[in-house]
Amino acid sequence: MVGRRAKSQALPMKVEQLTERLRRLVLERQSLRDRGASTADLERNRLEIVRRQWELSHALIESHNPEPLPLPQAA
Repeated sequence: MVGRRAKSQALPMKVEQLTERLRRLVLERQSLRDRGASTADLERNRLEIVRRQWELSHALIESHNPEPLPLPQAA
């Protein structure tokens, strides 16, 4: 139970860190657009935003459901 508590206490920090990282990536994207950045730079930034959004969504799900769901059994 102690391990679970430590994990659940760490999740808000992870959520906060991911939220801050996303905020910085969006600001970076706005700056890239303002400077007329290349398509490749914009795409790199977009993919990083997508990755962080995915991580954030999973961190939020985990913070509300710390117990892993059982895997379905093969028939």
